[in-house]
Amino acid sequence: MRRLAIEAGDRIMEIYDADDFEVRSKSDDSPVTEADEAADALISAGLKKAFPDVLVVTEEQADSHSESASEFLIADPLDGTKEFVKRRGDFTVNIAYVVDGTPVRGVVYAPARKRMFYTMEDGASVEETGDLHPDMPGHCTPIRVSHPDNGALMVVASKSHRDQATDDYIAKYAVKDMTSAGSSLKFCLVATGEADLYPRLGRTMEWDTAAGHAVLKGAGGEVVRFDNHEPLTYGKPIYENPFFIAYAPGVELKSA
Repeated sequence: MRRLAIEAGDRIMEIYDADDFEVRSKSDDSPVTEADEAADALISAGLKKAFPDVLVVTEEQADSHSESASEFLIADPLDGTKEFVKRRGDFTVNIAYVVDGTPVRGVVYAPARKRMFYTMEDGASVEETGDLHPDMPGHCTPIRVSHPDNGALMVVASKSHRDQATDDYIAKYAVKDMTSAGSSLKFCLVATGEADLYPRLGRTMEWDTAAGHAVLKGAGGEVVRFDNHEPLTYGKPIYENPFFIAYAPGVELKSA
């Protein structure tokens, strides 16, 4: 999964660094680029070869959205396409392995930011630094969520999908500082302790969140549904998520 994420990231950056690239609109009016499709083809083929008996679900392969299994791999080959199109750098490659509703392994790679996060065999999460080589893992630093101060919380919110409902909910907390980030990097900022809380009051799909969820879980964090604060699970119909909150334990969650 790590190797495929790096290879897909390299392909994405080739297109990102070009003078121009094609952008089209999908049926839901969300953008799709040749980078999404190239990364999807690379990751899908690689996962199916490495895990021939495991269902592979990806954003760009609509036929996979109607399939289901108790164990599956789920990928968003380019999460944060709007950030990619605007050349803002906050896009990621997400690959996760889900077992019985829980993302147990995950890789989040932000090629433009040169940040790589993933879960190890024991489930603990690390950030790999330095020059990333597909076949030779570099220096890995264990990551851990913060010990939040409820009187001075660090909050991260979506860069492209911020709305009044999100701002109203954040206003329920005593916020020391707030930052915006794109894609699943928001989960990783909570995982590293750079933020304490990430609420998402908007539509997301499981391929957007599973890898980041796994990384956050491996760093001691939690992700719950916004409506009832029950754990967010995976394998739902059409792989659609409810609103959710990702946070470091110790944050005193507010009701909707």
